Amino acid sequence: MADKRYRVLGLMSGTSIDAIDVAFLETDGQAYAKSLGFATYPYTPEFRQKIRGFFGIQAAPNDARLTDITREQTLLHAGAVKAFMATQGLAASDIDLIGFHGQTLWHSPATRQTLQIGDGTLLAAETGINVVYDFRTADVKAGGQGAPLVPLYHRALAAALPKPLAILNIGGVSNITWIGGDGDNEILAYDVGPGNALIDDWVLKHTGQPHDHDGAAAALGVVDEVLLERYAQHPFFAAKPPKSLDRDAWGGFVPQGGSFEDGAATLTMMTVRGVELSLKHMLTKPQSIYVCGGGRHNKTMMRWLAERTRIAIHNVDVLGWDGDALEAEAFAYLAVRSVLGLPLSVPGTTGVPCSLTGGVLIQMQTVS
Repeated sequence: MADKRYRVLGLMSGTSIDAIDVAFLETDGQAYAKSLGFATYPYTPEFRQKIRGFFGIQAAPNDARLTDITREQTLLHAGAVKAFMATQGLAASDIDLIGFHGQTLWHSPATRQTLQIGDGTLLAAETGINVVYDFRTADVKAGGQGAPLVPLYHRALAAALPKPLAILNIGGVSNITWIGGDGDNEILAYDVGPGNALIDDWVLKHTGQPHDHDGAAAALGVVDEVLLERYAQHPFFAAKPPKSLDRDAWGGFVPQGGSFEDGAATLTMMTVRGVELSLKHMLTKPQSIYVCGGGRHNKTMMRWLAERTRIAIHNVDVLGWDGDALEAEAFAYLAVRSVLGLPLSVPGTTGVPCSLTGGVLIQMQTVS
């Protein structure tokens, strides 16, 4: 009998804290995955600022501030689910499962701690749908990095593509998946450095806009080569993967002088340089790098990536994938794998000692 195909909503809010992404996926959690729809629901500037106030602060689990922000964030996700279902003409009975990533507030695998806020029980009660959440904790507690978790979905999507290849996600933080073949010993994934977060923060501070549209400001600026060289000497880049980091790890490299355009150029080149430095850790040089996430819309970044890596750089949309939806789709895919007891991570993706499942399932009958 064929493996069951689940219809799943995947919810993702990344470290850029710009929006809630909702992806609708039909998948067996293994080789089959078909996109059924995608939408994004922006956070308000006020809520983004609230979340920013928690970055780098390891509040106690019973801290009232943490309880309040978790409830607010979960209700916003519930609202996004309801809005998506309304536009798609879906009822709760049409959906088997929700994969709920939550919002990362801090991530410290060295101390075996990670926190993605989000109340799976509340989300299940609000939507009437079973929920899988808390995807990272099991991996971190077992000694893994807890990130990135998207690579096994990348491998499923890329099964028929020529290899070796790499899939680069440029979100708030950048991470890359190298795929040499189908086996667990032929996949390697790791964070490579900052993505859009520092650039977006810089642009917001100086212009009030959420991002550098098309990389236009960066294209006009001059890179601070001294700061870039100091950045390239950071020990993170020499460390062997798997490895991950928090967006706050790079706060010391924000430009302190120069023009707005120079700062945008410098921070954009930092993202590019991080990718360039990541290549030395791959088992073989990829034939192509396919870029997903918001960074693929930055024309200056994409041009500089091609110039610095000397590898063919493609927007993943050329493959028929939706580069904005991939992370949300991945957590739909991982939710099914969690229910089936299949691995969410393997040694090559997070450094976990052995292939490991994870996630917490909230079933409607357990929600009072």
